[in-house]
Amino acid sequence: MGKTEIKTKATGVSVADFIAAVPSEKRREEAAIVDAIHRRVTGVEPKMWGPSIIGYGSYDYIYDSGRSGTMCRAGFSPRKAAMTLYLMGHYEERQPEADALLEKLGKYKNGKSCLYINKLTDVDLNILEQLVALSWDVMNARYPT
Repeated sequence: MGKTEIKTKATGVSVADFIAAVPSEKRREEAAIVDAIHRRVTGVEPKMWGPSIIGYGSYDYIYDSGRSGTMCRAGFSPRKAAMTLYLMGHYEERQPEADALLEKLGKYKNGKSCLYINKLTDVDLNILEQLVALSWDVMNARYPT
């Protein structure tokens, strides 16, 4: 099958311009905080991935089906409904560590590799940073550069 055309790929759009254009002032402020967390953890300058994901680093993947692509190693999107963080690591053998952090995080919802936060004031930012760091570590172990 090889590489298929995926919608979400790195673009040349300015991250600063994207954040400045977020309609909600509160969400813009939160985006700046989450961006700072990711920059501290990753040491990487972000890029826009698709129209609305701020991503850090990248990795190439190949599914068992043969489908392959490139995606950001970590990222987030300041969406209207919720701040969405893409914790790509799925934690694997470090799941107990992730579960312990999630217990202390505060109010959130999650999906397979997404963490949804309505308001950053609902969560402990130190714990959030530890979750981002854990995901980053797992991704770097799984996909060494």
